[in-house]
Order: sequence, then C-alpha cells, then structure tokens
Amino acid sequence: MDHSNSALARYLPSPLPVIHPVPEVEAEDELLEVYQDTKKILRAPWMGVVTMAFAHYPHFYQTLWQGLRPALDSVAFQRACVDLRHHIEHCVTQLPVSRLTSRLSDLGYAEAEIDAIRDTIETFSAGNMPYLLLATQARLLLEGHALSNKTSIERLPSNSSETNRSALSLMEPHHCLPDTLELYDRIKKQLGLPFVNTDYRALARWPSYFLEAWDDLSKHLATPPYSRIVEGIHQAATDLALELPNPNHLTPSTLQQAAAKDANLQEVLSVVQLFQYLLPGLTANVAVFRTQLT
Repeated sequence: MDHSNSALARYLPSPLPVIHPVPEVEAEDELLEVYQDTKKILRAPWMGVVTMAFAHYPHFYQTLWQGLRPALDSVAFQRACVDLRHHIEHCVTQLPVSRLTSRLSDLGYAEAEIDAIRDTIETFSAGNMPYLLLATQARLLLEGHALSNKTSIERLPSNSSETNRSALSLMEPHHCLPDTLELYDRIKKQLGLPFVNTDYRALARWPSYFLEAWDDLSKHLATPPYSRIVEGIHQAATDLALELPNPNHLTPSTLQQAAAKDANLQEVLSVVQLFQYLLPGLTANVAVFRTQLT
C-alpha cells in the first residue's frame, strides 16, 4: 500500500453531503455515553461536529471508535497531536497576521476578558488535533488505505485523559443578534460550508472581538500562501495518521462493511471527506486567532 503523501489528496465532496449531527444537549442514554467517552479519550471539553456527524452512523462510528480507541489513548497519539500543533503554528507565522490586543483594549476589553478569549483559543488549539487525526484515519480506511501495522502502544497515565477546561459557551444562531448572524452567513459563504464550526460559535461569545478577528483572517483565505499552509497541514496530518499504531488491526474492509450497514457507503464517505477537508483550514484559522493575541 502506498503510504506517500499522494495517497490522500485534499478533497471537498460535491455536492456537499447533508450532515445529521446530534447536539450534545440532545444526546441521551447510549449516545450520551459515546459522547462522554469520546471527549474523555480525546481530552477535549466539547464534542466536535465531526464526531457528532459520524455518530449519526452508529455501526460506522462504533467500529471506528472501538477500533482506534486504544491508539487514541496512547503516548504516540498524544505526541502526534503535539507535533501537528507545532507544525501548524509554525506555518501560520508565514502570514502577515494583525495583532489585535491593543485594538481590543481600545474597544474597552479588560485584560481578564482578553485572557478568557486566549483560554478559549487554547482549548481549540490543542483539542482540534485529535479530531483532525481521527477524521484523517477514517477517510484513509474508507478509501481503502491500510493503517500502520504497528501494534505496540504505551498507554497514557490514567489521569492524562482528564481535561481541566470547563464546558464551552456557544453562541448558537438563536442566541445571536443580527450582526453576528450576518457574520455567520459570511463565514459559511467564505469557507463554502453549510454550518458554522464550534470554534467560531465559541469565540462569537465576544461579538466585537470575533468580528475584528474574522475580518483580519478573511483577508488571507483566498491567498496562495494560505492555501499552501492548509495543504501542508493536510499532508502532515495524513503522514501522522498513517504512522500511528493500530493495535486493534482496524482494516479498510471492516470499516467499509460497518458503514454500509448504516447507509450507502458513498454517503458516509462524503461526510468523512467533508470534515477531513475542512479541519486543516479550521486548525490554521485557530492558529491565526492565537497569533492575533500574542
């Protein structure tokens, strides 16, 4: 099996698939347990839209999750997340990002408020890495690419799966005043996506800040340097995903057969491709937000 970068080209499915994520606040019984376990093992205080959309296909997600769960709770996976984050944050230094701290002070933000924004950005800076790697492994498997044949793992200490970060406060559309709703529409249009990611809904808790942050970021979205950065993040995630241990021997055929029990295989694949496409850009954008407040 070819494990070179060319094994997985970055791809946005067309037409965009319809996704059916079940929000955390509506999850009950077995699904709630799945969500809690996902957050615990990924060390994230929120259930990403990606995994909520995957969980709509229960056989697929159960097979993916149980197949990869030991590896996701390993030292190797944690190290891959750290390496991926460092790569992303180094890459965005190539962009002429504006510094916004003084601007926020001029708007009336206290230092404690700016620190709260930084803390929220830090949550996503760390927490998006496992979601990107998980989505990349899911796409590799559904497209027929074998994962690593490494089976030995070093488990993380039992307390390292804990996160000290509190639950996020999200600005859902029904919470928003017209200016924020207009910004959400602009985000979807500029990114070519049918929804607004959790990261943006969390940062929109500070509407005047987020408008400034998005306006600065949006200047870069259509530029060649930004495109090269996002492509590089995709390739780095692919390389890491192919090297991670696979102690449960999860195979393409096993995951494909599970997905086919839930829906047409192409439907499930399109949903996976959508998230695996958008997450490199999302991680780059969060790194830009972080740089804006340094």
